[in-house]
Amino acid sequence: MDRWEREGLRSANFGIRNQVENILDALGEQRAHRAEAQRKLDTARCEATSADGLVEVTVDNSGVLIDVRFTKDAAHSTAEQLGRSVTEAGREAARRMREQTTQILAPVVTAVHAMPDLPDLVLGASSLRQPEGAEPPSYSQNWEGGPRPK
Repeated sequence: MDRWEREGLRSANFGIRNQVENILDALGEQRAHRAEAQRKLDTARCEATSADGLVEVTVDNSGVLIDVRFTKDAAHSTAEQLGRSVTEAGREAARRMREQTTQILAPVVTAVHAMPDLPDLVLGASSLRQPEGAEPPSYSQNWEGGPRPK
């Protein structure tokens, strides 16, 4: 092996080491984002009030009702009206919780999509992000800022 071949191998080795270090850094960031997201999700709650103002509800991070409060005016309502009000407020609180969950998880999703997939590292390898035969996601890799819409 001559000097030029050795230099070429050293250069390739340096490039691979650099890629591995970048991946490890990205994994560390992803782990931190996941831990922060989990802490936020563990304590997340959303409230909503029915349009008629008779009922206020609170849901947990999975959208399950954990508290129902009736206002003073609820005493003058029918059971059917109160049932509709609880349902309406519960649905709204669950919708708000889904939005909040999406916001909490956004940094995790961005970090995952910013990392290279196995085919980016090993020619001909299957993707770890999507099941075999599944349609590819609707983004393309953008190494500078994560996913980029097509």
